[in-house]
Amino acid sequence: MSAIGRLDGQTMNAPIDAYTQLERRFRRLALVGQAAAVLHWDRATVMPPGGAAARSEQSAELALLRHEMIGDPALAELLDTAETAAADLDLWQAANLREMRRRWRRETAVPADLVAASVKANQASEMHWRQARPANDFAGQRPYLERVLALVREAAQARAEALGLAPYDALLDGYEAGLTGAAAEPILAELAAFLPPFLDRVLARQAELGPALPLTGSFPRAAQKRLGEQLMRTLGFDFEHGRLDESHHPFSGGVPDDVRITTRYEDDDFSSALLAVLHETGHALYAMHLPPAWRYQPVGEAMGMLVHESQSLIVEMRACRSDAFLAYLAPLLRDAFGVDSPAWAPENLARNFRRVSRDLIRVDASEVTYPLHVILRYRLEQAMLAGELAVGDLPGTWDDGMQALLGVRPPDLRRGCMQDIHWFSGAFGYFPTYTLGAVAAAQLFEAASRDADLESAVAEGDFRPLTRWLGEQVHGRGRLHENYDALLLEATGQPLHAAPFLAHLERRYGG
Repeated sequence: MSAIGRLDGQTMNAPIDAYTQLERRFRRLALVGQAAAVLHWDRATVMPPGGAAARSEQSAELALLRHEMIGDPALAELLDTAETAAADLDLWQAANLREMRRRWRRETAVPADLVAASVKANQASEMHWRQARPANDFAGQRPYLERVLALVREAAQARAEALGLAPYDALLDGYEAGLTGAAAEPILAELAAFLPPFLDRVLARQAELGPALPLTGSFPRAAQKRLGEQLMRTLGFDFEHGRLDESHHPFSGGVPDDVRITTRYEDDDFSSALLAVLHETGHALYAMHLPPAWRYQPVGEAMGMLVHESQSLIVEMRACRSDAFLAYLAPLLRDAFGVDSPAWAPENLARNFRRVSRDLIRVDASEVTYPLHVILRYRLEQAMLAGELAVGDLPGTWDDGMQALLGVRPPDLRRGCMQDIHWFSGAFGYFPTYTLGAVAAAQLFEAASRDADLESAVAEGDFRPLTRWLGEQVHGRGRLHENYDALLLEATGQPLHAAPFLAHLERRYGG
């Protein structure tokens, strides 16, 4: 009897039964993946250093289990059979079947031993990076990164051959389905041409205005956390299904019904932690409001990291650095930290929160300089993947690139090529989604503003008009659309393009 004839004790007589069986199998895959996601949160927040080796084994085993499950020949037969009756499926089922096939193609392209080796190498490299970065120890980190890069190249090549893509495109596609270098390059090139002279103009205008009053003081971590949680509730975060913790690098993780976000605190600067909380809450709201009916199916997942970043940046950059929000925030800051001086007036908050400088650190960069940080990483990771840039030459090449794009040279490695966790944990191809997400955020916010008076609502601390629109146009759609451009086309009337983002920068920073 064929694998389709009898599976899990049920007789499969028709293609529609094959689809039903696929839903069961992908539900199990999703649950294993969610268990891995919670283990990742634990590793990044509360796991003691001595648990790293055991956690690496656990994570690798779960990755192997998922690989074996999706690579089961019976699942491939089920896909083939279900696709013969795709016309009989409803809209969501058909999209789910499409996403199942997409997932199968990507996962089965890479052999199991490479999957396990990559997980272990990535986790070993990341754990070493946590000590190497503050010590400026690139020499000690170098062999870890070289091992990670070798495995990334191998996996990229395997997926490229299976998907008919270039190796770097195979990496981009893993973070945002359908994203290619050919699609990203024109937008990033437009930004690379516009931003350096625009940065000069913005800095000149700031110099004419003189410095903002500094937001100095002592900001106890407990008070920072209380304020962060208060604003998370204002945005609509559900603490019955999520929590806020501390980590080396702010992130949003967990699962849709148990979302875990993190930040990092400084005793003399509240803004970095607060803005990270707002950013990660944007991610969390997306995860929490994905379509519940498709919770454990591929079609019920987020579109990809480009769209995910658009949701975090709509919250942090577009809404929460606006004049309207800062007027709402000012009294909350006074209550939280016991401050009361002209420095804490909304106008001065805006000058601090929207200050532009030739930043060294990506996560602290302004909207004006952030894309330049990403463009540098985009160029360098392409060169590393292609073998045109050796890992040993990364620090100097990074510093040269920072000088060329941002007019500043890092004084040390922790503020240079070692500042980000991504490459050291195997995440090559991720960086472009940050800036393309900012471009998408501008496009979506512009469309949402046509349908609702967002400014007046945000000034009252009411984010419901914005989150309701995003829920209808983005969150609740899951992966119903084939790719990010199809989602944007329906939500805004146009595919991804840079004009709304550039117009936003001109309005906010150009004078």
